[in-house]
Amino acid sequence: MGRTSSDPLLSKSKFVQGLQCHKALYLQVHHPELADPVPPSREAAFQAGTEVGKLAQGLFPGGVLIPYEADDHDGQIARTKAAMEKGAEVLYEAAFSYDGVFVKVDILRPGKSGWELYEVKSSASVQPYHIPDIAVQYYVLRGAGVDLSHAYLVHINRAYVRHGAIEPEKLFTIEDKTGTVQDMEDFVKTEIAKMKRMLQGEMPDTDIGPYCTDPFECNFYGHCWRHIPENSVFTLKNRGIDKFALYRNGIVRLQDVPLDSLNARQRQQAEFFLEKKEAADTAALKDFLGGIRYPLYFLDFETYMVAVPLYDGTSPYQQVPYQYSLHYRESETAPLGHYEFLAEPNVDPREDVAANLCRQVPDDACVLAFNSGFEISRLKELASAFPRYKDKLEKIIGNTLDLAAPFRSRHIYHWEMNGSYSQKVVLPVLVPGLSYEGMEVADGMMAMDAYFAMCASKDPDEVAKTRANLLEYCALDTMGMVRILERLKEISGTGTIDRARP
Repeated sequence: MGRTSSDPLLSKSKFVQGLQCHKALYLQVHHPELADPVPPSREAAFQAGTEVGKLAQGLFPGGVLIPYEADDHDGQIARTKAAMEKGAEVLYEAAFSYDGVFVKVDILRPGKSGWELYEVKSSASVQPYHIPDIAVQYYVLRGAGVDLSHAYLVHINRAYVRHGAIEPEKLFTIEDKTGTVQDMEDFVKTEIAKMKRMLQGEMPDTDIGPYCTDPFECNFYGHCWRHIPENSVFTLKNRGIDKFALYRNGIVRLQDVPLDSLNARQRQQAEFFLEKKEAADTAALKDFLGGIRYPLYFLDFETYMVAVPLYDGTSPYQQVPYQYSLHYRESETAPLGHYEFLAEPNVDPREDVAANLCRQVPDDACVLAFNSGFEISRLKELASAFPRYKDKLEKIIGNTLDLAAPFRSRHIYHWEMNGSYSQKVVLPVLVPGLSYEGMEVADGMMAMDAYFAMCASKDPDEVAKTRANLLEYCALDTMGMVRILERLKEISGTGTIDRARP
């Protein structure tokens, strides 16, 4: 059933979307078919938010749930009213409508001086965009005749450490935002009026801007950015020139950017791209390579992080390693060896990760990681969690070097790197043909999604296939480091980035 003339035009999510961009709201209401495909990461975030919302109900148990029904706003509102009149102590997903806006309140309960509204977020802190979300609910409930005394924001307490069953009163932090949302009443009323007028007219002529990705990447990014060429001012990496200022002045193509307006790193990126140049500081490369010794181990972790910790001793949004790949050479001329580890589904993987690493990495080994700060942080967390492995893990940490260092400092740079020093960019440039393209698992987010899919699956064949895909992906991370190091040695001797075969 489509929207009728009596249905509300807005919801709290549409209101927040409209604050970010009127054109996005217009497209969402009138042309939803133009939206970008929903990526798995966004679906996963939505599902995680739903699970967090259910857990937060444990703060005030025994409430009455008003289930969401897309085609029956009036029925939800009526059921909410009936529950309140019957003296319900707590309501979950209570429904209200006022001034053309329909809202569902995560938790509503009567307090000493009136009803209290609780908005639940899966983030670990209050974000600026949370406030309008609460404010529009406060405005609608007050307008609908609810005697509200307080409005609270409930978010994840990152300092919480799980021990046994989840304890909602420790997992969540509750912050009073009553005064803030009361002060926004006129703002909310004015913005609702603007949005309703806009939705009754023609599509706003809104050009692209920073709001396309702030605070969220817009659902219609692909539609609105389709006129931007592949190599544009927006491909410039890092801080520096105001890219939107260039765009507003009609400078869109990278070749049209005034080079003297750029900082050193952005200028190098533009110049090298336009002139198809490359550069290698052989002295700096040799200095970096001089710090590498044998036996040499190449380490890469795969991790997951979730709002609600799965196992004892873990915290919200902690990076939990569940997999690693470890290529190694005992000497410069020794054959390449390989260890790998992937946790069994639905078990705490951390101690097995620590134990296997400590058994496989010799005390005197030099360890290479790409952007090693990530691996070092995980090793420190494992050492803290499992004291029996602390000494050995600290030796590994002390022996770890960063293979990304020469790329980060641009001691080696190629125009195809486009200002990036990510391994996924560097690898196919230095070793053509060796890339992540076409793999079933091709990045860390896909790996995390695959791991959780494996944990949820009851199909042995599906589990086996997913394991194979995860092992293949992680092994390429460390094999890629092996090949990158080989290329650095070659380049340090020649000074040129002669394209090599995989």
